[in-house]
Amino acid sequence: MGNQSGSHVMSIWGKVIGGVAGFAVAGPLGALLGAAAGHAVDRAKQRGGGAVRQDAVSQDEAHQVAFTIAIIVLSAKMAKADGVVTSNEVAAFKQVFNIPPSEMANVGRLFDEARADAQGFEPYAEQIAGMFAGRPAVLEELLGGLFHIAKADGAVDQAELDYLSRVAAIFGFDSRAFERIRTVRLGTGDANPYAVLGLKPEASDSDLKKTYHRLSREYHPDTLIAQGMPQEFIDLANEKMAAINAAHDSIRKHRGQT
Repeated sequence: MGNQSGSHVMSIWGKVIGGVAGFAVAGPLGALLGAAAGHAVDRAKQRGGGAVRQDAVSQDEAHQVAFTIAIIVLSAKMAKADGVVTSNEVAAFKQVFNIPPSEMANVGRLFDEARADAQGFEPYAEQIAGMFAGRPAVLEELLGGLFHIAKADGAVDQAELDYLSRVAAIFGFDSRAFERIRTVRLGTGDANPYAVLGLKPEASDSDLKKTYHRLSREYHPDTLIAQGMPQEFIDLANEKMAAINAAHDSIRKHRGQT
């Protein structure tokens, strides 16, 4: 994705494995992180004298790490969705999210650990849904990341769509919301603009205006980052905002508005 990670003291990818922020993520995601980090976690504990420096971990940082781990783990689980695991899934993941070369091995190790893990994807999706309860826009951006991976090879098959639909349901999105998300992430230039905005064609001009302003606030990159989406994923948010703006402009033009 974008190149913002270079401006950070440590990118989110570096914090995922080996950083103290990893200790702030418990549950299934934390367990998988520990298995992938291995001796790096042990070394971190030794440096802290056996105690974890919880004061060094903000809740925002924990959410950012959890978001990133979830993208990796749920992408790895999706790679198994059609029963065929090829060697290019992790390569596609690295390409889509522009992971720094210094973190390639760490991210690949976590991806492989998740792919080999016998546990289903549900516990991980449920944990993320709980962490971001009340923040549907962030959960939708996470789904957007999964759609990016699914379409990286040029096509999204039915097994992947079924998987994405099940993850979406765990995140609290109903079938109508999932179709809207699917339209935004996979739609072409002729995608139904009303579907993108979650409106019916008979919506009034007033409803159109209110919905557009609400979505613009909820999905503004700054809003999403404040709610726990890492800076490194800002291109996902920019993509969603572009779709919202294009849909709004299309409807206004069709209605003869300027």
